[in-house]
Amino acid sequence: MTGLMMPSELQDNGYQEITIDLLRPGMYVKSISYQDKGFILKSEGYVLSLAKVMQLKEAGIKKVIVDPSRQKAVDNIDKVMPNISSSPLSKLNRVGRQKVVSLDDELNKAKSLYGNAKELQSKILTNINADRSLHAEEVRETTDAMVDSIFRNQDALTCLSRLRSKSNYLMEHSLNCSILMAVFAKHLKFDRDVIEQLTLGAFMHDIGKVFIPDDILNKPGPLTDKQQSIVRTHVALGAKILEDTPHISHITMKVILEHHERIDGSGYPRGLKGNDISKYGRMMAIIDSYDAMTSDRCYQDAIDPVAAFKTLVQESATAYDEELVEKFIQCLGAYPVGTLVQLNSGKIGLVSERNKTKPTHPIVKVFYNARLNQAIPIEDIDLSKSKYRDQVDKCIRPEEFNISLLNFFKTAFVS
Repeated sequence: MTGLMMPSELQDNGYQEITIDLLRPGMYVKSISYQDKGFILKSEGYVLSLAKVMQLKEAGIKKVIVDPSRQKAVDNIDKVMPNISSSPLSKLNRVGRQKVVSLDDELNKAKSLYGNAKELQSKILTNINADRSLHAEEVRETTDAMVDSIFRNQDALTCLSRLRSKSNYLMEHSLNCSILMAVFAKHLKFDRDVIEQLTLGAFMHDIGKVFIPDDILNKPGPLTDKQQSIVRTHVALGAKILEDTPHISHITMKVILEHHERIDGSGYPRGLKGNDISKYGRMMAIIDSYDAMTSDRCYQDAIDPVAAFKTLVQESATAYDEELVEKFIQCLGAYPVGTLVQLNSGKIGLVSERNKTKPTHPIVKVFYNARLNQAIPIEDIDLSKSKYRDQVDKCIRPEEFNISLLNFFKTAFVS
């Protein structure tokens, strides 16, 4: 139901009209003003996170009407503002949300979103450990905002997902898997609402690991059979948490329940085979394994994306859906965005943009010369252009040249 709220009505009820830039988590929204369309929409509830504010901005909301008397601390919120995508506004802004923007334009938004998502992951793990409830709506706001970013320019979040820390593996792994899932599902042309449900599932697929003892999760050597059995309980434990959480779809649950199932029936927890595993579960198995292989962990060093692709292909006869593996590699490209590469000229740089027509000729942002052992002026090299004779020689690890990718990224991409 829509209708204009007159100034006298605002004053009589103690409400205030504020610009979207002043909206903060904990505020109680009575309605939102979609100015370009000339109406005010009733969409009542508390703002739970900065991701909700970002989502409203992306939907074109300029002003909101709030009730100052009902403002609360975020931890005490009991009535969350409905998801904007379920409101009548969704049809109005769906096209705008998919507008493609440049990498530079999207990176700062993506950086803020990535940081907020990491904080949310940490909060979720802490709350579940303390036997507190999971706010699914807050998680959904964040993952939906991530999907928005992927549709604007998927390379921004993909690039950020390559900057990872061994000490934060559990948190960053789930976040990076959700980014990869959104990119992969978009590539497969799933409907937008399905992409959002899949991204939510990937974000929470390892949530049950919070109940696994740290000395097992972080053990530097091989696990015993008993320890392996304990680790495998994380799937059921995670599913149990979410079964008790309202509004979790069957698609989201499939991602969580089936990400360790394998085509030949050797997976767990149910030992499903072939098409008994949903397409969503088969996608998540590929994504989960790929991100694990390309991450530094307490008991193994990361391998480069190309080596991970080879492993997926080699094991697709028994473990993974062969057709989906092929499509996943096509989706990310021969050298995924964020991959550190050395060119045959000795220049080192990060892949900053894929080349869809020539997958082995991406755009590389170079910043170091291995032959001179020194930094060089930052430059974008499009390997598909004839004026450049450079080609990718190999993928490398930053430790080989004592390179801080985080410092470079801040200088070259975000500053």
